[in-house]
Amino acid sequence: MIARGFRFKLDPTPEQDALLRQFAGVCRLVYNLALEQRATWDRKHRIGYVGQAAELTRLRAEFDWIRAVYVSCQQQALRDLDQAFQNFFAGRASYPQPRKRGLNDSFRFPGREVETKRLNAKWSAVRLPKLGWVKFRDTRPMQGTLKNATVSLDATGWHVSFAREIAHDARAPCPGRVGIDRGVATALALSTGEMLRFPETLERIELHKRKAQKVVARRKRGSNRRRRAQARVSRLQARQARIRRDFHHRVALDIARRFGVAVLEDLNTRGMTASARGTVDEPGRKVRQKAGLNRVILNASWHQFATILAYKMEERGGQVVTVPARFTSQTCAACDVVDARSRESQARFVCVSCGHTDHADINAAIVIKRRANSALLDVEGLHQRPYEASTGRDLTVSENPRP
Repeated sequence: MIARGFRFKLDPTPEQDALLRQFAGVCRLVYNLALEQRATWDRKHRIGYVGQAAELTRLRAEFDWIRAVYVSCQQQALRDLDQAFQNFFAGRASYPQPRKRGLNDSFRFPGREVETKRLNAKWSAVRLPKLGWVKFRDTRPMQGTLKNATVSLDATGWHVSFAREIAHDARAPCPGRVGIDRGVATALALSTGEMLRFPETLERIELHKRKAQKVVARRKRGSNRRRRAQARVSRLQARQARIRRDFHHRVALDIARRFGVAVLEDLNTRGMTASARGTVDEPGRKVRQKAGLNRVILNASWHQFATILAYKMEERGGQVVTVPARFTSQTCAACDVVDARSRESQARFVCVSCGHTDHADINAAIVIKRRANSALLDVEGLHQRPYEASTGRDLTVSENPRP
């Protein structure tokens, strides 16, 4: 069984829009109250989901505006908090933070309480308890068993995501292997020689977004005109995110169909995008330039691509292998000599030892592919040991690897 999500754009009526906002606000309040209660009393009283669910019943009996929101949505918020604390204590996540309006406008229904029906070729409707039938734009057929439905609000409006469980038989993986270098100037470079860039639409939207941000800076804080200008910036950012996500989905699907093993660098994105501001006593250098580089790296969404590629490869019987990122941009793909002088520019690689010439990103992708030697895969076949067989060199990643 595999879990897949199907996300659609909702088209609520004005009355339904008001109810959706009320649902999101109350669920956010319940989450924050439960978080505050745990932070204050958990060490003494061992508060968990069961105890807080019982207190939720008493809270609903006392306040009509809380009782007006469907109880399962509030219980799901408590379950989210309980899972967040489990992840924190297991070391998988940081301490849970309060949910904020404008960032966490969402709530969830169990699948058994949700029903869908087809209206015509383009539209369908979903029945949500206490909300009734809400139309949504049906863009693709759904499969599997419905587990839950999440309603969320972003800059473009309300959406519904159906989490479904699908019976799946993994096919035999393809025999090929490909190395992938994730970059800034070029989004993705493959060891086959392909260079994939984001659509030019992103650059045009970026220009519009910068102009819109300048408008925001000129508006008076707290005014309606400033809020409208901020909403325009948010819509442009949301559109950019959708374009990048669509690009990653299309590229990952094509790679998963053609290759059985995809090799990626084990990049520490958080460390690479750390601020260069420094401290008061020891201020950093070139802070604005580093901030611009950080913004470009984050906009490339390297982690998002790796996540999408991993599940698409797994669905088709393949796997994603990660290898150390150390010196991949300085290693010659022809003779394995490591020399920083070989990297003449952002795009040009000329080996100072053998004279091999190639695009720097393509050369790095070939090096990445070679580091994933099948004889050195661990038992689970998920990660590459930090050693390269062709040269016998130790490739253990340092604390601050330089890709």
